[in-house]
Amino acid sequence: MSRARVARRIAAGAAYGGGSIGLIGVAAVGVLLAEAQLAKRTVGTGTAPLPPATDGLYGRAFGTEDPLRLALLGDSTAAGQGVRRAGQTPGALLASGLAAVAERPVALKNVALSGARSDDLERQVSLLLAQPLGPPDVCVIMIGANDVTHRMPATESVRLLAAAVRRLRTAGAEVVVGTCPDLGTIEPVYQPLRWLARRASRQLAAAQTIVVVEQGGRTVSLGDLLGPEFAANPREMFGVDLFHPSAEGYATAAMAVLPTLCASLGVWPEADRPEADRSEGMLPVAKAAAAAARQAGTEVTGARAPWALLKHRRRRRLTEAPEGAEAPGGAAAEGAGSGEPGDVRKGRGEPLPQDSPRT
Repeated sequence: MSRARVARRIAAGAAYGGGSIGLIGVAAVGVLLAEAQLAKRTVGTGTAPLPPATDGLYGRAFGTEDPLRLALLGDSTAAGQGVRRAGQTPGALLASGLAAVAERPVALKNVALSGARSDDLERQVSLLLAQPLGPPDVCVIMIGANDVTHRMPATESVRLLAAAVRRLRTAGAEVVVGTCPDLGTIEPVYQPLRWLARRASRQLAAAQTIVVVEQGGRTVSLGDLLGPEFAANPREMFGVDLFHPSAEGYATAAMAVLPTLCASLGVWPEADRPEADRSEGMLPVAKAAAAAARQAGTEVTGARAPWALLKHRRRRRLTEAPEGAEAPGGAAAEGAGSGEPGDVRKGRGEPLPQDSPRT
Protein backbone atom coordinates (compact mmCIF):
# COMPACT_ATOMS: atom_id res chain seq x y z
CA MET A 1 0.00 0.00 0.00
CA SER A 2 1.38 3.46 -0.90
CA ARG A 3 2.39 5.89 1.83
CA ALA A 4 -0.30 8.30 0.63
CA ARG A 5 -3.03 5.66 1.08
CA VAL A 6 -1.71 4.65 4.51
CA ALA A 7 -1.62 8.29 5.61
CA ARG A 8 -5.15 8.84 4.37
CA ARG A 9 -6.35 5.73 6.22
CA ILE A 10 -4.75 6.91 9.46
CA ALA A 11 -6.26 10.38 9.06
CA ALA A 12 -9.67 8.91 8.25
CA GLY A 13 -9.46 6.61 11.24
CA ALA A 14 -8.75 9.62 13.44
CA ALA A 15 -11.65 11.57 11.98
CA TYR A 16 -14.17 8.79 12.41
CA GLY A 17 -12.93 7.39 15.69
CA GLY A 18 -11.47 4.24 14.20
CA GLY A 19 -9.16 1.92 16.09
CA SER A 20 -5.44 1.68 15.77
CA ILE A 21 -4.03 1.06 12.32
CA GLY A 22 -0.92 -1.05 12.80
CA LEU A 23 2.30 0.35 11.42
CA ILE A 24 4.21 -2.94 11.66
CA GLY A 25 3.28 -6.58 11.36
CA VAL A 26 2.74 -8.77 14.39
CA ALA A 27 5.61 -11.03 13.34
CA ALA A 28 8.04 -8.14 13.79
CA VAL A 29 7.02 -7.33 17.35
CA GLY A 30 9.44 -9.77 19.04
CA VAL A 31 12.43 -8.50 17.10
CA LEU A 32 11.33 -4.90 17.59
CA LEU A 33 11.13 -5.27 21.37
CA ALA A 34 14.55 -6.92 21.57
CA GLU A 35 16.14 -4.16 19.48
CA ALA A 36 14.32 -1.51 21.51
CA GLN A 37 15.82 -2.83 24.75
CA LEU A 38 19.29 -2.70 23.22
CA ALA A 39 18.71 0.86 22.00
CA LYS A 40 17.46 1.95 25.43
CA ARG A 41 20.68 0.71 27.04
CA THR A 42 22.72 2.73 24.55
CA VAL A 43 20.72 5.94 24.03
CA GLY A 44 20.96 8.39 26.87
CA THR A 45 24.41 7.40 28.15
CA GLY A 46 25.08 11.13 28.20
CA THR A 47 22.86 13.57 30.05
CA ALA A 48 21.05 16.16 27.97
CA PRO A 49 20.77 19.57 29.65
CA LEU A 50 17.27 20.66 30.60
CA PRO A 51 15.72 23.15 28.17
CA PRO A 52 16.76 26.74 28.95
CA ALA A 53 14.05 29.34 29.56
CA THR A 54 13.37 31.35 26.41
CA ASP A 55 10.19 33.37 26.98
CA GLY A 56 10.53 37.08 26.33
CA LEU A 57 10.90 39.79 23.72
CA TYR A 58 13.15 39.37 20.69
CA GLY A 59 14.06 41.93 18.02
CA ARG A 60 14.41 44.93 20.32
CA ALA A 61 16.19 46.78 17.51
CA PHE A 62 12.70 47.28 16.08
CA GLY A 63 11.28 48.69 19.30
CA THR A 64 9.09 47.14 21.96
CA GLU A 65 5.62 48.23 20.87
CA ASP A 66 3.09 46.00 19.11
CA PRO A 67 5.18 42.81 18.95
CA LEU A 68 4.18 39.79 16.95
CA ARG A 69 3.25 36.99 19.33
CA LEU A 70 4.85 33.60 18.66
CA ALA A 71 4.17 30.42 20.65
CA LEU A 72 5.89 27.04 20.60
CA LEU A 73 4.14 23.83 21.61
CA GLY A 74 5.15 20.19 21.57
CA ASP A 75 7.86 17.97 23.01
CA SER A 76 11.54 18.26 23.92
CA THR A 77 12.44 19.31 20.38
CA ALA A 78 10.19 22.36 20.63
CA ALA A 79 11.41 23.01 24.17
CA GLY A 80 15.06 22.88 23.08
CA GLN A 81 16.34 20.10 25.30
CA GLY A 82 19.98 19.24 24.66
CA VAL A 83 21.47 22.75 24.45
CA ARG A 84 22.61 24.99 27.27
CA ARG A 85 21.97 28.51 25.94
CA ALA A 86 18.58 30.02 25.24
CA GLY A 87 19.84 31.44 21.96
CA GLN A 88 20.46 27.92 20.63
CA THR A 89 16.86 26.74 21.03
CA PRO A 90 14.36 26.57 18.17
CA GLY A 91 12.10 29.11 19.88
CA ALA A 92 14.80 31.76 20.20
CA LEU A 93 16.09 31.11 16.68
CA LEU A 94 12.61 31.36 15.18
CA ALA A 95 11.70 34.45 17.20
CA SER A 96 14.88 36.27 16.17
CA GLY A 97 14.50 35.19 12.55
CA LEU A 98 10.86 36.28 12.42
CA ALA A 99 11.77 39.65 13.95
CA ALA A 100 14.46 40.20 11.32
CA VAL A 101 12.20 39.34 8.40
CA ALA A 102 9.09 41.14 9.68
CA GLU A 103 11.11 44.08 11.08
CA ARG A 104 9.02 43.94 14.23
CA PRO A 105 9.72 42.76 17.77
CA VAL A 106 8.50 39.25 18.60
CA ALA A 107 7.18 38.10 21.97
CA LEU A 108 7.89 34.40 22.49
CA LYS A 109 5.93 32.04 24.74
CA ASN A 110 7.08 28.42 24.90
CA VAL A 111 4.76 25.89 26.57
CA ALA A 112 6.41 22.77 25.11
CA LEU A 113 7.23 19.98 27.55
CA SER A 114 10.04 17.45 27.32
CA GLY A 115 8.64 13.96 26.97
CA ALA A 116 5.25 15.22 25.81
CA ARG A 117 3.08 13.21 23.47
CA SER A 118 0.13 14.46 21.46
CA ASP A 119 -2.20 13.88 24.41
CA ASP A 120 -0.46 16.81 26.19
CA LEU A 121 -1.36 19.28 23.45
CA GLU A 122 -4.80 19.96 24.95
CA ARG A 123 -3.13 21.21 28.15
CA GLN A 124 -0.59 23.27 26.23
CA VAL A 125 -3.22 24.90 24.04
CA SER A 126 -5.32 25.72 27.11
CA LEU A 127 -2.32 27.44 28.71
CA LEU A 128 -1.85 29.61 25.64
CA LEU A 129 -5.49 30.52 25.22
CA ALA A 130 -5.73 31.47 28.90
CA GLN A 131 -3.07 34.18 28.47
CA PRO A 132 -4.41 37.69 29.26
CA LEU A 133 -3.42 39.03 25.84
CA GLY A 134 -5.38 36.35 24.01
CA PRO A 135 -4.20 33.85 21.41
CA PRO A 136 -0.78 34.22 19.72
CA ASP A 137 -0.48 35.46 16.16
CA VAL A 138 1.22 32.23 15.13
CA CYS A 139 2.00 28.89 16.78
CA VAL A 140 4.68 26.35 15.91
CA ILE A 141 4.04 22.76 17.02
CA MET A 142 6.71 20.03 17.02
CA ILE A 143 5.29 16.69 18.12
CA GLY A 144 5.24 13.01 17.24
CA ALA A 145 8.54 11.39 18.21
CA ASN A 146 7.32 10.29 21.64
CA ASP A 147 4.08 9.03 20.11
CA VAL A 148 6.14 6.60 18.03
CA THR A 149 8.51 5.53 20.79
CA HIS A 150 5.62 5.00 23.23
CA ARG A 151 3.57 3.19 20.57
CA MET A 152 0.59 5.54 20.72
CA PRO A 153 -1.89 4.49 18.03
CA ALA A 154 -1.33 6.68 14.99
CA THR A 155 -5.03 7.41 14.64
CA GLU A 156 -5.15 8.68 18.22
CA SER A 157 -2.01 10.74 17.72
CA VAL A 158 -3.31 12.60 14.67
CA ARG A 159 -6.79 13.01 16.19
CA LEU A 160 -5.27 14.85 19.15
CA LEU A 161 -3.09 16.98 16.90
CA ALA A 162 -6.06 17.88 14.71
CA ALA A 163 -8.05 18.95 17.78
CA ALA A 164 -5.20 21.19 18.95
CA VAL A 165 -4.79 22.83 15.54
CA ARG A 166 -8.56 23.32 15.28
CA ARG A 167 -8.69 25.11 18.66
CA LEU A 168 -5.83 27.41 17.76
CA ARG A 169 -7.19 28.21 14.32
CA THR A 170 -10.65 28.87 15.75
CA ALA A 171 -9.05 31.31 18.21
CA GLY A 172 -7.47 33.16 15.27
CA ALA A 173 -3.87 31.92 15.39
CA GLU A 174 -1.88 30.76 12.38
CA VAL A 175 -0.43 27.28 12.91
CA VAL A 176 2.74 25.68 11.54
CA VAL A 177 3.49 22.06 12.44
CA GLY A 178 6.93 20.51 12.18
CA THR A 179 5.95 16.91 11.53
CA CYS A 180 7.35 13.82 13.21
CA PRO A 181 11.14 13.47 12.74
CA ASP A 182 12.73 10.38 11.29
CA LEU A 183 13.63 8.23 14.31
CA GLY A 184 15.54 5.85 12.06
CA THR A 185 18.52 8.22 12.22
CA ILE A 186 19.31 7.68 15.91
CA GLU A 187 22.80 6.17 15.98
CA PRO A 188 22.35 3.33 18.51
CA VAL A 189 19.21 2.01 16.77
CA TYR A 190 20.03 -1.02 14.63
CA GLN A 191 18.21 -2.92 11.92
CA PRO A 192 15.44 -3.95 11.69
CA LEU A 193 14.30 -1.46 14.34
CA ARG A 194 15.89 1.38 12.37
CA TRP A 195 13.79 0.55 9.29
CA LEU A 196 10.64 0.11 11.36
CA ALA A 197 11.21 3.38 13.20
CA ARG A 198 11.75 5.22 9.92
CA ARG A 199 8.62 3.71 8.41
CA ALA A 200 6.46 4.51 11.43
CA SER A 201 7.85 8.06 11.66
CA ARG A 202 7.19 8.85 8.02
CA GLN A 203 3.71 7.36 8.07
CA LEU A 204 2.83 9.45 11.11
CA ALA A 205 4.35 12.58 9.52
CA ALA A 206 2.25 12.12 6.39
CA ALA A 207 -0.92 11.58 8.41
CA GLN A 208 -0.13 14.64 10.52
CA THR A 209 0.16 16.70 7.36
CA ILE A 210 -3.26 15.63 6.15
CA VAL A 211 -5.11 16.53 9.35
CA VAL A 212 -3.22 19.80 9.87
CA VAL A 213 -3.93 21.02 6.34
CA GLU A 214 -7.58 20.03 6.71
CA GLN A 215 -7.77 22.24 9.82
CA GLY A 216 -6.25 25.24 8.03
CA GLY A 217 -2.65 24.92 9.21
CA ARG A 218 0.64 24.45 7.39
CA THR A 219 3.25 21.75 7.82
CA VAL A 220 7.00 21.47 7.32
CA SER A 221 8.58 18.03 7.11
CA LEU A 222 11.41 17.49 9.57
CA GLY A 223 11.98 13.82 8.78
CA ASP A 224 14.61 14.26 6.09
CA LEU A 225 16.39 16.91 8.12
CA LEU A 226 17.01 14.18 10.66
CA GLY A 227 17.85 11.91 7.74
CA PRO A 228 20.66 12.56 5.24
CA GLU A 229 22.11 15.59 7.04
CA PHE A 230 21.94 13.99 10.48
CA ALA A 231 23.17 10.63 9.20
CA ALA A 232 26.15 12.29 7.52
CA ASN A 233 27.10 14.34 10.61
CA PRO A 234 25.66 12.52 13.64
CA ARG A 235 28.26 13.84 16.07
CA GLU A 236 27.49 17.42 15.05
CA MET A 237 23.74 17.13 14.68
CA PHE A 238 22.97 15.12 17.84
CA GLY A 239 23.59 16.18 21.44
CA VAL A 240 25.50 14.38 24.16
CA ASP A 241 22.71 11.86 24.74
CA LEU A 242 22.73 10.88 21.02
CA PHE A 243 18.97 11.49 20.91
CA HIS A 244 18.22 15.20 21.12
CA PRO A 245 19.60 17.56 18.48
CA SER A 246 22.69 19.64 19.13
CA ALA A 247 22.82 23.41 18.61
CA GLU A 248 23.72 22.74 14.96
CA GLY A 249 20.83 20.32 14.65
CA TYR A 250 18.32 22.78 16.08
CA ALA A 251 19.60 25.52 13.78
CA THR A 252 19.05 23.22 10.80
CA ALA A 253 15.48 22.47 11.86
CA ALA A 254 14.67 26.11 12.63
CA MET A 255 16.12 27.19 9.27
CA ALA A 256 13.62 24.88 7.56
CA VAL A 257 10.62 26.08 9.58
CA LEU A 258 11.33 29.82 9.44
CA PRO A 259 10.21 30.45 5.82
CA THR A 260 6.84 28.79 6.43
CA LEU A 261 6.45 30.59 9.76
CA CYS A 262 7.03 33.93 8.04
CA ALA A 263 4.84 33.02 5.06
CA SER A 264 1.92 32.20 7.37
CA LEU A 265 2.00 35.86 8.48
CA GLY A 266 2.52 37.19 4.96
CA VAL A 267 6.04 38.53 5.56
CA TRP A 268 8.19 36.08 3.59
CA PRO A 269 9.47 37.54 0.29
CA GLU A 270 8.43 34.49 -1.77
CA ALA A 271 4.93 34.31 -3.21
CA ASP A 272 2.53 31.48 -2.39
CA ARG A 273 2.56 30.09 -5.88
CA PRO A 274 4.25 26.94 -7.17
CA GLU A 275 7.53 27.08 -9.06
CA ALA A 276 7.79 24.17 -11.45
CA ASP A 277 11.59 24.32 -11.62
CA ARG A 278 11.68 23.65 -7.86
CA SER A 279 9.40 20.60 -8.11
CA GLU A 280 6.51 22.50 -6.57
CA GLY A 281 2.88 22.17 -7.50
CA MET A 282 -0.70 21.34 -6.58
CA LEU A 283 -1.35 17.76 -5.48
CA PRO A 284 -4.13 15.88 -3.74
CA VAL A 285 -3.58 16.34 0.00
CA ALA A 286 -2.60 12.71 0.66
CA LYS A 287 -0.05 12.66 -2.16
CA ALA A 288 1.38 16.00 -1.06
CA ALA A 289 1.67 14.64 2.49
CA ALA A 290 3.51 11.51 1.33
CA ALA A 291 5.85 13.55 -0.86
CA ALA A 292 6.62 15.95 2.00
CA ALA A 293 7.50 13.07 4.33
CA ARG A 294 10.27 12.09 1.92
CA GLN A 295 11.97 15.48 1.49
CA ALA A 296 13.46 17.84 4.05
CA GLY A 297 11.86 21.19 4.66
CA THR A 298 8.90 20.64 2.35
CA GLU A 299 5.91 22.85 3.11
CA VAL A 300 2.34 21.73 2.56
CA THR A 301 -0.44 24.31 2.62
CA GLY A 302 -4.12 23.79 2.01
CA ALA A 303 -5.61 25.03 -1.24
CA ARG A 304 -9.04 24.31 -2.65
CA ALA A 305 -10.12 20.92 -1.28
CA PRO A 306 -8.96 18.25 -1.90
CA TRP A 307 -5.80 19.91 -3.22
CA ALA A 308 -2.75 21.17 -1.38
CA LEU A 309 0.23 23.31 -2.40
CA LEU A 310 3.62 21.65 -2.11
CA LYS A 311 6.50 24.14 -1.80
CA HIS A 312 10.26 24.02 -1.22
CA ARG A 313 10.89 27.48 0.13
CA ARG A 314 14.39 28.86 -0.08
CA ARG A 315 16.00 28.64 3.32
CA ARG A 316 18.17 31.26 5.01
CA ARG A 317 21.08 30.54 7.30
CA LEU A 318 20.44 31.03 11.02
CA THR A 319 22.93 31.48 13.81
CA GLU A 320 22.45 31.53 17.55
CA ALA A 321 20.05 34.20 18.72
CA PRO A 322 21.70 36.98 20.74
CA GLU A 323 21.29 36.64 24.49
CA GLY A 324 19.20 39.24 26.26
CA ALA A 325 20.13 41.40 29.22
CA GLU A 326 17.02 40.61 31.23
CA ALA A 327 15.84 37.32 32.64
CA PRO A 328 13.46 35.22 30.55
CA GLY A 329 9.88 35.58 31.57
CA GLY A 330 10.08 39.35 31.36
CA ALA A 331 11.70 41.11 28.44
CA ALA A 332 14.28 38.52 27.51
CA ALA A 333 16.53 38.27 24.52
CA GLU A 334 17.43 40.94 22.05
CA GLY A 335 16.64 39.87 18.55
CA ALA A 336 18.16 40.29 15.14
CA GLY A 337 19.32 43.52 13.63
CA SER A 338 18.28 45.21 10.41
CA GLY A 339 15.93 42.49 9.27
CA GLU A 340 16.56 42.63 5.55
CA PRO A 341 14.40 39.98 3.84
CA GLY A 342 16.20 36.69 3.62
CA ASP A 343 18.99 37.95 5.85
CA VAL A 344 18.64 36.77 9.41
CA ARG A 345 22.10 36.61 10.96
CA LYS A 346 21.78 39.62 13.26
CA GLY A 347 20.23 41.39 10.30
CA ARG A 348 23.26 40.80 8.09
CA GLY A 349 23.17 37.12 7.35
CA GLU A 350 23.70 35.25 4.15
CA PRO A 351 21.61 32.81 2.15
CA LEU A 352 22.52 29.17 2.06
CA PRO A 353 25.20 28.39 -0.54
CA GLN A 354 22.71 26.02 -2.17
CA ASP A 355 19.02 26.76 -1.80
CA SER A 356 17.57 24.44 -4.38
CA PRO A 357 15.51 21.61 -2.90
CA ARG A 358 17.54 18.65 -1.71
CA THR A 359 16.80 15.26 -3.19
